[in-house]
Amino acid sequence: MAGTRARIALDAMGGDHAPDEIIAGAVRAGAELDVEILLVGDRAQIEAYLEQHPSTPQNLTIVDAEGVVSMEEEPLTALRRKPKASINVAMNLVKENQADAVVSAGHSGAAMASALLRLGRLKGIDRPAIGTVFPTMLANKSVIVLDVGANVDCKPKYLEQFALMGTIYSKYVLGTENPKVGLLNIGEEPTKGNDLALQTYQRLAANSEIPFVGNAEGRDILSGNFDVIVCDGFVGNVVLKFAEAVGEIILSIFKEELPQGWRGAVGTALLKPNLKRIKQRIDHAEHGGALLFGVDGICIISHGSSRAPSIFNAIRLAKEAYDNRVSERIHAWTAGLTETETVPSLEA
Repeated sequence: MAGTRARIALDAMGGDHAPDEIIAGAVRAGAELDVEILLVGDRAQIEAYLEQHPSTPQNLTIVDAEGVVSMEEEPLTALRRKPKASINVAMNLVKENQADAVVSAGHSGAAMASALLRLGRLKGIDRPAIGTVFPTMLANKSVIVLDVGANVDCKPKYLEQFALMGTIYSKYVLGTENPKVGLLNIGEEPTKGNDLALQTYQRLAANSEIPFVGNAEGRDILSGNFDVIVCDGFVGNVVLKFAEAVGEIILSIFKEELPQGWRGAVGTALLKPNLKRIKQRIDHAEHGGALLFGVDGICIISHGSSRAPSIFNAIRLAKEAYDNRVSERIHAWTAGLTETETVPSLEA
């Protein structure tokens, strides 16, 4: 509701380091962000970990849930067998307007399936897409890539919708005044690529609502020349995992190459502000997670290995999506309405 702070339903039981790291991230977010956090999960476990923190913010509330969908389970089967699992309860909070967003580091397939079953798709969107923000070579500029895993097989119209949703996010959340959309391909020429790429190129070029500037090759993703890059979920997920590995390798190399002993300590102290900025730009944990575009509600899917800093950033990401009315803007655009018809002011 306009004029209120975001209410974030956090799946406290999902992830490799749940619930302790999830709760630690929530405690920090509760203290630093203007949000309400609903910790969804086993009350006894959550309370036990909250007691380990010197002070618990007043904007944290526990919501009871029973069980969790493990990484080894088939999503749909587990969701039906465990209706009171933490991810189901969190999604129901959004469906029943008791929360504005869901954040989960648990089973990503279960999070997507639960979002579709309980929240449904936005009108005009055939398939949801997972969008991830990447740093670029240009300071203070990011690129959003979608889909990075929700749809292994795509049709051209799906990628056209991804481009539309990515444009809205880039403009209103990332603050890009005139976003540039690219189609990930094996060459810049319009005649390059497989049938999916060729047909998608034609659709994007013909859609006046999408600021399409042409094909983007793999080397262009982080160049800063594009603000939105669309691809199918198979290719996008490979790009995502590769980028995460490269970031980890770069950070590891920096640590290894710093001098040892007192010189290393002095050098590290001098370089500390620079190293911190480098980490913020390339470490995937700094981005918190990926937004599931196209469902009727805000859903942030975090990495299964997320620790407290990543959870904090995932909550921040959910808040930004809520504050900037991403879902409402997508609905307005697909329905052909003006913003004022469906996107109320935060001050209303």
